Amino acid sequence: MRDPLDWPTADLVTHRVDATPERTAMVDADADETWTYRNLDRAVDAVAAALDRRIDGSNPTVATLLPTRPAVGVLLFAAMRRGATLAPLNVELDAGALRAQSAAVGPDLLVCEASTRSLAEEAAACPVISVDDELSVGSGGESADRESVVTPAELTRDRTQLVLFTSGTTSDPKGVRLTVENLVASAVASAFRLGVTPRDRWLVCLPTYHMGGLAPFVRSALYGAAVVVQRSFDAESTQQVLADHGVTGVSLVPTMLSRLLDAGWEPADALRFVLLGGGPAGEELVERCRERGVPVCPTYGMTETASQIATARPETAFEHRGTVGQPLVFTDVTVVSDGEPCDPGERGEIVVDGPTVTPGYLDGDGAAFGEFGFRTGDFGYRDADGRLWIAGRVDDRIVTGGENVDASTVVDAIRALRDVEDAAVVGLPDEEWGQRVAALVVGDVTPEAVRAHCADAVASYEVPKTIRVADALPRTPSGTVDREAVRSRLSAGDDSDADRSG
Repeated sequence: MRDPLDWPTADLVTHRVDATPERTAMVDADADETWTYRNLDRAVDAVAAALDRRIDGSNPTVATLLPTRPAVGVLLFAAMRRGATLAPLNVELDAGALRAQSAAVGPDLLVCEASTRSLAEEAAACPVISVDDELSVGSGGESADRESVVTPAELTRDRTQLVLFTSGTTSDPKGVRLTVENLVASAVASAFRLGVTPRDRWLVCLPTYHMGGLAPFVRSALYGAAVVVQRSFDAESTQQVLADHGVTGVSLVPTMLSRLLDAGWEPADALRFVLLGGGPAGEELVERCRERGVPVCPTYGMTETASQIATARPETAFEHRGTVGQPLVFTDVTVVSDGEPCDPGERGEIVVDGPTVTPGYLDGDGAAFGEFGFRTGDFGYRDADGRLWIAGRVDDRIVTGGENVDASTVVDAIRALRDVEDAAVVGLPDEEWGQRVAALVVGDVTPEAVRAHCADAVASYEVPKTIRVADALPRTPSGTVDREAVRSRLSAGDDSDADRSG
């Protein structure tokens, strides 16, 4: 008998269809189509067979260039069944960036859709097929390509199942290898924190070329729950989908949640949690959730850890504003300063270890791994009860005139100013000071008002010397602030909406 610790022995849908074939697996909210696990299993089998006819070898890689749609879930499990690694590529990138990522992955096949076909053919150096034509993944689990079936590949825990690229907010995107163990451990740990019920439905409206959009497919197949897929987020239509389909959980970034609340969203009783990641959950946003009865769960996670590292339940989020809660089960979090673990309340770099942590990058860069595990590059601390607090990026530390400035401290001060909606703070090169503090601010304010407010709220060396007011902060597709774009915007010579002094 095989060691149960080696489970799963095959793709998750193979295991799930044996247990609950008639249970709802997936809902296409845009087409109003429902897939049972039996339907999903048939579609996965057909697509796995189609992939098998087009790729050779025992360890192939299938790249995808697809926006959010149910076919992404089918392809995920079909690749798992075929014994292939899936590498979702970002549909928002241009052909040059996609060529570089495709070259790093080295796919045997690239799967696109009609709208991305020309971009796929321009970017890929491998055969290209479409889910709308050659694979024909239909609604409700039907597929036109049913010539044969595939014997599910035998899985091992250390097998690379996904390659995902980081968002590249502070550096070039890196290809992250995620194993079967990473994905299953993450799903189990998430269940321990959020709980599971037989009627759970998880809305996916995030991009499915990031872990936040892919994780619910893995979790739901493991739990026997359902995924509701909406092709794109819209405040009005998304709140209707949440209500009409009895959604019990949803993953959002702060901008999405703010827009839902601005649109007057009142959550239904069925909703159990809003997993809020991709950026800091401001205290004002958490307070709005408390007032509106939104069960918000601020979370901290990253691609390299297959999603969640720490998550605060609503009661924790409301009582301790700003925390992302205790680390999940299986996850060891150490705050390190000068190579040594920090005491409670002492700030340092957040280091993560455990079965959810990637075995490494495609390029083999091992600099991020050390004695205590994976160095996240994030700065923070844990309190006496083990709750984790994120204070920014280690490389956000600005040294100006010999003084250290935490960008998050200045951001918090600016956000406290009335009529400020959001802000980002970075360091810019400066001949006199080494670096100068610079802020990009969103809201109905002037640079003079921001500077005057900061002069009363922070130390003199922390007051931004460059301030620009903008309509919105530049963000990556996953919703995180694109810090390089912020830095570029603040460095631009056009000062039409900026004020610089001192």
